[in-house]
Amino acid sequence: MTYSNLSKLNSHTLRKDLVAGFLVFLIALPLCLGIALASGFPPMAGIISAVIGGLLVSRINGSYLTINGPAAGLIVVILTSVQNLGQGDMMAGYRFTLAAIVIAGLLQVVLGFYKAGIIAAFFPASVVHGMLAAIGIIVMVKQIPVMLGVHVIDNGSILAAMGNLPTVLTYLVPKIGLIALFGIVILIGWPHVRQRFLQQIPAPLLVIVSGMMLGLSFDLPHLQPEAFFRLPQGVSLDGPFLIAIPDSLLASFYFPDFSMVTTFAFWESVVTIALVGSIETLLVATAVDKLDPQKRYSDLNRDLCAIGIGNTLSGFVGGLPMIAEVIRSSANIDNGAQSGWANFFHGAFLLLFIVLFPRVIDAIPLASLAALLVYTGFRLTSPAVFAKTLDLGKEQLALFVVTILGVLSTNLLLGVIIGITVKLLFHVGRGVSLANLLSMSYRFERRQDDVRVIKISGAAIFSNLIGLKSELTKIADGKTVIFDVFDAEMIDHTVMEFIDRYRQDYCDRGGLCEIHGLSKQVSASDHKLSARFRK
Repeated sequence: MTYSNLSKLNSHTLRKDLVAGFLVFLIALPLCLGIALASGFPPMAGIISAVIGGLLVSRINGSYLTINGPAAGLIVVILTSVQNLGQGDMMAGYRFTLAAIVIAGLLQVVLGFYKAGIIAAFFPASVVHGMLAAIGIIVMVKQIPVMLGVHVIDNGSILAAMGNLPTVLTYLVPKIGLIALFGIVILIGWPHVRQRFLQQIPAPLLVIVSGMMLGLSFDLPHLQPEAFFRLPQGVSLDGPFLIAIPDSLLASFYFPDFSMVTTFAFWESVVTIALVGSIETLLVATAVDKLDPQKRYSDLNRDLCAIGIGNTLSGFVGGLPMIAEVIRSSANIDNGAQSGWANFFHGAFLLLFIVLFPRVIDAIPLASLAALLVYTGFRLTSPAVFAKTLDLGKEQLALFVVTILGVLSTNLLLGVIIGITVKLLFHVGRGVSLANLLSMSYRFERRQDDVRVIKISGAAIFSNLIGLKSELTKIADGKTVIFDVFDAEMIDHTVMEFIDRYRQDYCDRGGLCEIHGLSKQVSASDHKLSARFRK
């Protein structure tokens, strides 16, 4: 089943979408606030983004069950932009970054219009995972001081901040640390609760409620911790320890400043926001399609256009950029969502809450939000992620680590470029010709009316996959598709993963898909999707 019009509200699924939207709203509220603060934006910027993602983007996008809003994967991009463009003035950097978001959104619209949704295939899987792992590390490094009640003026590199963490730990504010510890314990332990009713309560909501209760008992607005050591320059224990939002919704709107549009730093922010946001959106939309019980498929180009429109509007009124977000989308499906209206309702509930209960947000401890973000960052870069990459082969682990180190030592965009460059150098070192790097050797054969054979020769790698992927979209459902790789000299992990996913998707749509010739290939590891080399 392919994408179709989502504009009609089905009364038979209304209740399920309403319930799913409400439960996703409970998860989204604290995450939106935390992501905004970690990005150097006002807390309401995250809510603005999610509201636009729900109310507008859900009506024009190409997905059924994805939830749109701010995500941890963009924290590093936005915070870097605010710091680089503001040069120490966070408010100026915020408004300059809003301008970058507006233009990045327009760029995404253009990319979607010209069917650039296929660009996700160009990025090696291990490089993308390395980028996400580096983001996780940076988020943890930035948020651990907040969990401890320590305010650090950040003017150095992320590597310097990592080196300063042991020093920051010595200035722990016990009551703030206890609030964060409660949050971490809940996030780790709640998935193991087996009582069905309790499982319906989102763990992030419990983190916020427990934090608010502890904050009330500790009288956080008037907390004045003592410093047992002389505080170094750039470190403060004065707070604030609670979120602060404007007195009215209209006061939460800020407008972009385009005065830096002629500078290189500005366009670096634009490209990075558009690139990272687009990649994450396309990857998440594809992953969410696989979770859809009804086996529907997103129109990725339409999704990219819709996200671009949403980002343009969000940037104009002071909001963060949005993507298709994986955690909230998964929760949406788990809670029985049937259509894009669940995304709409999640945005509507966020707007309603902000209008009716704005002062509740003022009681949320920053340490609770930091705990949510540190937990999210750890999941992106846990030892299990490294082990999973190693299962694909030592080369994939090397690319993964190189990308992480590249991002940490330079920036997100340059780190990804470093990872891709190293991957290409690996292939050149194996004898892949420069022409073959960008062009895959394959041909289509029609053996019978309903049989299509794709014969692949030479090297099939991430950088020459786009042409094949475009050709495969022309094959109608219900046929028999055979990938013949007898003559392939090499098939890298990205292509193996793509062929395997295509096979599963095509079979789910009622066709038959087979891979012939793998017996002639030597696997780089025991993993079924590891790189293959001709014997």
